[in-house]
Amino acid sequence: MNISFIDIAIIAVYLIGIVIIGIWAAGGFKKQTSNSYFLAGRSLGWGVVGASLFASNISTVHIVGFAESGFTSGLSDGIFEWMAIPCLVFLGIFIAPFYFRKKIATIPEYFESRFDGASRTFMVVFAILTALLIHIGISLYAGATIMKEFFGLDQLWGVLIISILTAIYTIFGGLKAVAVTESIQSVMLLGGSILITVFGILMLPEAGVTDFESFKAHIKPGSLSMLRTDAVVAETGGIPWYAVFLGYPVLGIWYWFTDQTIVQRVLGSKSENDSRIGPMFTALLKLAPVFFMLLPGLLAYVLFKDTINAAGTGQTYSILIAEILPIGLVGIVIASLLAALMSSVAAALNSSSTLVSIDIIRRLKPDTEDDKLVWIGKITAFVVMVIAILFSLVAGAKGGSIITIVNSIGSSIAPSISAVFILGYFWKRGTKEAAKWTFLFGLILGVLMFSLDFADENGVKLITDEWGIIFMMQAWWGFVACCIIFVIVSYLTPKPTEAQMAYTFVRSDYFRKIKSVFDYRIIGISIMILLIILWGIIENIA
Repeated sequence: MNISFIDIAIIAVYLIGIVIIGIWAAGGFKKQTSNSYFLAGRSLGWGVVGASLFASNISTVHIVGFAESGFTSGLSDGIFEWMAIPCLVFLGIFIAPFYFRKKIATIPEYFESRFDGASRTFMVVFAILTALLIHIGISLYAGATIMKEFFGLDQLWGVLIISILTAIYTIFGGLKAVAVTESIQSVMLLGGSILITVFGILMLPEAGVTDFESFKAHIKPGSLSMLRTDAVVAETGGIPWYAVFLGYPVLGIWYWFTDQTIVQRVLGSKSENDSRIGPMFTALLKLAPVFFMLLPGLLAYVLFKDTINAAGTGQTYSILIAEILPIGLVGIVIASLLAALMSSVAAALNSSSTLVSIDIIRRLKPDTEDDKLVWIGKITAFVVMVIAILFSLVAGAKGGSIITIVNSIGSSIAPSISAVFILGYFWKRGTKEAAKWTFLFGLILGVLMFSLDFADENGVKLITDEWGIIFMMQAWWGFVACCIIFVIVSYLTPKPTEAQMAYTFVRSDYFRKIKSVFDYRIIGISIMILLIILWGIIENIA
């Protein structure tokens, strides 16, 4: 793809600008305490918390993947975005304020307070591997692929450019730099996606589409629906509605409530109210991807079906950019892609440094000086970035097969973490022994499921294809099994101590008098009502 000088200049200005802003937001190169470096001094307002949560969640993989998904199966994958909304509202009402009140610095720290040190160790190891391989490694791989596609850059140079720029402001600035730049990047994300959508809609008359009915006639039946039956899935693609409704919450609990890379922004909130409203703001933003990231794929199906089928559906987004955007706007949209990439990488780098400094170094040596913790955090971020670069290059050499493996491992472990967290938080009787046995059982079950469902030489997966249990239902049944183990072991072992039960849900905190229309409960209910209305409208016209 040929990029004009103007577009290259726009991209360069954005990349340099975001590095400068990140360093400036953190106060330049001045000395920072561990609290300011790892948790932004607990100074983040709800707007920054919400926008940075959104940016760290939406990666380049999402944007490019959603366009391809929209082309191949319509709005089906939008159900994942909208199912995140109840999770985020739940996080804002029940989980985030608890983290704030207990002054939790890392999620593994919570698991030790609620259960024991063994649970903390498990969570630290899993969180670091998740950040290193999934959040950073996969993002770098996708970003390098995009830079090669747009600029003709060798994968090595693409990875290095992205890594160096992101590492500069993340390593020197800490969470404050990450959160502020992510807020800007969320605007870029939405702005770039809106441009693609608007220009795509404006081109529809050229394809003979003059109204909504003619648009529906040009796409596959059921493409606009997100709640799909097995029959629609067989014809149009996607995932059955019941599988998402059962399976997504399992992945959502792990991802939104316990993934340090995601939750760290909430932990840096400046007040309990900011910790509540921030995730709800993210929930509101999560309405957008269906209209501005998946819909462009459907527009591409109408406008460039033959071209994309010939080039490969993975080229959907790049063909959209090349065909519909004028000079100048191409640079803005590509900058938004890089914004998505940098935000995901920065979030994971910061969480990795926090986990190593607080959950490993401070735990082993409680008297470690504050300055040394920050220094160790910076070294950790650098080392993690180097390892992630190597991983992304190996993944590229293997044609992306390693990416599939890493994603599968993550989803295989989620059921045990979700079961231990949700039962441990809402059920005082849950014990440390139950947590350990559930983690062990979940690990064995996850490895077994992963091994059995690994595609053979013909591309056939035993559990998914032969047994007919798709990955979302695998997550659900794994979660059910882990819950059963947790409950049984809890009843067979001594009750938790009072100190451990202090880290469980307190019902009385949520029945205080509502004094304003801006009360977090009113906001949460309003967002859920808006979601139901929009979903109803889409399913009605689908």
